[in-house]
Amino acid sequence: MLRKMLIAKLVTALLIGMASIQWAAAQSSAEGIPDISKLQNALGGAKPDSISEIAAPGLYEVVLGSQILYLTKDGRFVIQGEVIDLDSADNLTEGRRTKLRLSAIDAVGEDNMIIFDAKDGKVKHTITVFTDVDCGYCRKLHSEIASYNDLGIRVRYLMFPRAGLKSQSYDTAVSVWCADDQQTAMTQAKLGQKIAEKSCANPVENHYNLGQQLGVRGTPSIILDNGEMVPGYVPAARLAQMFN
Repeated sequence: MLRKMLIAKLVTALLIGMASIQWAAAQSSAEGIPDISKLQNALGGAKPDSISEIAAPGLYEVVLGSQILYLTKDGRFVIQGEVIDLDSADNLTEGRRTKLRLSAIDAVGEDNMIIFDAKDGKVKHTITVFTDVDCGYCRKLHSEIASYNDLGIRVRYLMFPRAGLKSQSYDTAVSVWCADDQQTAMTQAKLGQKIAEKSCANPVENHYNLGQQLGVRGTPSIILDNGEMVPGYVPAARLAQMFN
C-alpha cells in the first residue's frame, strides 16, 4: 500500500501540466544510459524527452516536459530536487529549467503573442508575461505598460485565465485575442471595461497549457529574457534595475 501511495504521489507531481511526451529512440539505446524501466513503470509508462549524464558522478538528468529529475546509474533511485555545484555555487537544475522555459516559449512564436513594444523600437530587454485579464496585479502591471516600454522593456503577453478554460476570464481572453486591435482590447479589459465578445481561432488554450507545463501557479508570472521566472508584479523601475 505504501509503495502504491509513493508511486501515485510521484506520478501526480511529474505529470501535472505535462505536454505530450515523445521519445527519441536513439537515446534509449545510447551507451551508458541507465535502465529506465523502473522509472517508466512508476510513471505509468510515460517516456522521457531526454536522458543525459550530468557533472555529478552517478546521476543522470531526466527531462519530462518541463520537469527535471535525476536517476541513479543503476536505474533504481530517482531524486526530485535541486542539484547545486558547491565549487561554483551554480544551481544546475535551475540553469536547465531556464533553457527549457526559453525553448518552450520560443516554440510559441511571436505571431501567437500580444506584444507591447519598447518606445521607438529601442528594445533593451524582452519579457514574456503570463497574464489574466481579471487579475488585480496583472492590471497593475499593465497600468504601467508605458513605463516598461519607455525603459526599453518589450512586453509579450501569453494568456493564463486562472479560473480555467471554462471561465469568463477565458472567454474575455479569447475576445481580446480576436479583437481587431488586440492592444486596445487588452488595455480595455485590464481596465475592467466591457469589450465586444468575439470568437475565432486562437492560442489561448495553448497559452494556458504551456503555463501549467512551466509551473505557472499565479499571475502575473514574468519570464525574463534569460529564462528566469519571476512570480508576481514587479514595478517597471525595479525590473529595469534587476536587468542592470
